[in-house]
Amino acid sequence: MTDQIFIQEEIEDKCREECGVFGAYDFDGADVSSSIYYGLLALQHRGQESCGIAVSDTMGPKGRVLSSKDMGLVNEAFTPEHLEKLKGDIGVGHVRYSTAGSSTRENAQPLVLNYVKGTLGLAHNGNLINAPELREELAYSGAIFQTTIDSEVIAYYIARERLVSKTVEEAVGRAMEKIKGAYSLVVMSPRKLIGARDPFGFRPLCIGQRDNTFFLASESCALDTIGARFVRDVKPGEIVTISPEKGIQSDMSHALKSDIDKSARCVFEYIYFSRPDSYIDGVSVYNSRIMAGKFLAMDSPVDADLVVGVPESGNCAALGYSLQSGIPYGMAFVKNSYIGRTFIKPKQKNRESSVQVKLNPIREAVAGKRIIMIDDSIVRGTTSDRIVKMLRDAGAKEVHMRVSSPPFLWPCYFGTDVPAREQLIAYNRSVDEICKMIGADSLGYLKMERLDEIVEGLGICKGCFSGNYPMNPPTEDIRGEFDK
Repeated sequence: MTDQIFIQEEIEDKCREECGVFGAYDFDGADVSSSIYYGLLALQHRGQESCGIAVSDTMGPKGRVLSSKDMGLVNEAFTPEHLEKLKGDIGVGHVRYSTAGSSTRENAQPLVLNYVKGTLGLAHNGNLINAPELREELAYSGAIFQTTIDSEVIAYYIARERLVSKTVEEAVGRAMEKIKGAYSLVVMSPRKLIGARDPFGFRPLCIGQRDNTFFLASESCALDTIGARFVRDVKPGEIVTISPEKGIQSDMSHALKSDIDKSARCVFEYIYFSRPDSYIDGVSVYNSRIMAGKFLAMDSPVDADLVVGVPESGNCAALGYSLQSGIPYGMAFVKNSYIGRTFIKPKQKNRESSVQVKLNPIREAVAGKRIIMIDDSIVRGTTSDRIVKMLRDAGAKEVHMRVSSPPFLWPCYFGTDVPAREQLIAYNRSVDEICKMIGADSLGYLKMERLDEIVEGLGICKGCFSGNYPMNPPTEDIRGEFDK
């Protein structure tokens, strides 16, 4: 077994989102660690590399924070004994996936800072584009960094601004004036729970309530899991402060000042990242994917016997394609749900395929049939050709691939793991060329103009498809150095 090593799973050709955040504050003083645990379980799809929980007792010694974080999945990192020790009525939690760079325990969140004014617990989802400059500025003023994540830069600026601010929420606002990029923040101070969203609204954040406990979460599905009522989304550029004295307070002074809606939500929240049972800024993720499938059927029709999705992200769009086209919807693959982000890589001399370990075709479903296969994206193309071949080997007569997003032509700097242009299969290639490379009989992508329709007119970022970003990207690609 010495030649088998536990490695990062690198075969699955998918975009990755970076993190999920969750916060809780029980005004009645009950422990919140269990609610945070179940909230993180519901957000596990947003990150499987590491996770953590930090809690504090607002009635106990000021500044005392109990925290636990580790590599791996939530149910692996936390036992009942762990949660029993995390006693506190206010807390934050985090699940992480890094786009590049270090995947280490030191980079796991939440981050906990002890400083002159007390303590600060912070969980961050997103990616800053000016992290290197800010980090250098802080380093030259004496800051010592314990991690390689830009979240630590945010935490330092909040702590520094708190020294000259009347309140912690004012310090968060001052920090927001310095940081640029994508961020949804959940911040725990000794007596307040604070949520903040960048002015473009790249990453989602919402508010929930269950009896006298208030929550902040990346997605509404996490609120459903813990039996909380969805209150509303945090708006782009908004800071919300939750406390027993004043309930939910809103500060919109950092929102974009324009008569035109310049918000730029990541459209991949609707296409792939978020769970289909979530609502992001009032739009159903499930409906968005159904609509994407319907538009594919309208714009890229083909005669076939069966429409199938590549689990799990292609299933809803495949159903939409079926509903629009009248071609039956079916299941062509079985996915091994017990394979996480990492597993023991099959030996090269053996016949095991890393793709087939995770996905296996159902021969009886596809043999002798013309198949339309729907997936959410093709990034590098390293998986699509293998999945097409799987269907052919299982007896499919034809394999027509449809993709519920436009072709990736540009990298993302705002928290999505879309690589440099040279690594993208669509860069400098026609659709016909890509079709031949993956071995499909035909290939069709979602049209760019359909993106606005699947999100019902919300402001979205299309930078990875068009190269037109809502803000100027960094002059150097530093995503591997300062990852989230």
